[in-house]
Amino acid sequence: MAAIASKRFSDEFSSMLDKQVRVELSGGISFEGKLTAYNPTDYSLWLVDARDNTGKHFPKIFISGRSITFIEVLEAGVSLEKLAEKLNKVFPNMVKYIREADVILVMDRIRVTKDGVVEGSGPAAERVQKIYEEFMKEVYGDEYHKEKKE
Repeated sequence: MAAIASKRFSDEFSSMLDKQVRVELSGGISFEGKLTAYNPTDYSLWLVDARDNTGKHFPKIFISGRSITFIEVLEAGVSLEKLAEKLNKVFPNMVKYIREADVILVMDRIRVTKDGVVEGSGPAAERVQKIYEEFMKEVYGDEYHKEKKE
């Protein structure tokens, strides 16, 4: 049971990669930035485009895991797990959601990320992309259209 809990913890921690986070340190200082890397042995972090609680900007900053009191995900992003459920209704038993990588595999050849279909071609890939776009419209509404145009 401990191995399962440890794996889940690692999966949750790795799901924060490339997301905006706020890191509170034991000395009362906090940083907000994009988490780009971490050390799984001591949970030290690398943040890019970070700001501290005074507003000072840091292009890249290393934070020791020993000084972290908590980490808050500011930008959770879309849950691909729900999209995988929708895809499984159209492609029964041919959809795999790989949580650690936040990737969906359809028919073991079409790869879907938060950016849409990134691997695969043909009618099935086009159908998957259409389902992805409908899902994004449901989640983000008109904001999805604005993001796609930019």
